[in-house]
Amino acid sequence: MKTLLAGIAVAAVVLAGGADAATGPSSASTNTVTVTGTGSVTAVPDQASFDFTVTTKAATAAAALAKNGTDVRAGVDAADIQTEQVSLDPVMSNDGTSIVGFTASDTISVTKLSIAKAGGIVDAAVGAGATSVSGPSLTLSAQDTLYNQALKAAVAQAKTKAQALADAAGETLGAIVTIDESGGSSPIPFAKSATDSTGGTPIEAGTQEVQATVSVTFAMG
Repeated sequence: MKTLLAGIAVAAVVLAGGADAATGPSSASTNTVTVTGTGSVTAVPDQASFDFTVTTKAATAAAALAKNGTDVRAGVDAADIQTEQVSLDPVMSNDGTSIVGFTASDTISVTKLSIAKAGGIVDAAVGAGATSVSGPSLTLSAQDTLYNQALKAAVAQAKTKAQALADAAGETLGAIVTIDESGGSSPIPFAKSATDSTGGTPIEAGTQEVQATVSVTFAMG
């Protein structure tokens, strides 16, 4: 009986020790600091997009569409041209009781025009019969490359901010733990006196700012 009680006592001590080990203090967790960084790159846009519309009137629908076939696409690559809308509408008499003719309208979108040639192409399109011009929408052909540069600048700014926080806290800044991209903004235009070199309709190129934002978590200890 005494032997049995002694065995139970020993087991209880062992179990108690195991419980103490399991519930004891764990290893200290690594401290971190999370900061936001923003980077930007400024560049001169080198591409322009326009919409050109040709509208004609004729006595018959077929004649209106035929007259509307004026080519306003000279000097533009076929891959950069897209028809956006073709319409044909009757023209009614003053009293609205009969059709006296037809109006045909054709709108095409021209993209990736070199800004150096854009003004001349606008003039050529109008000279060829375009009755309406909408644009330009200016873009950067190197948008992806510029955005990657902005991302690098954003991470660099985040590291600078994190280092300042670590210094203020008397800690040592460690490696990057996570990086979250917050999504890039659309290019922001800025005015600048820059026109195309063809002597045609002036196109102010200006500049555009490409921005990127990241959230970076650093180890700190």
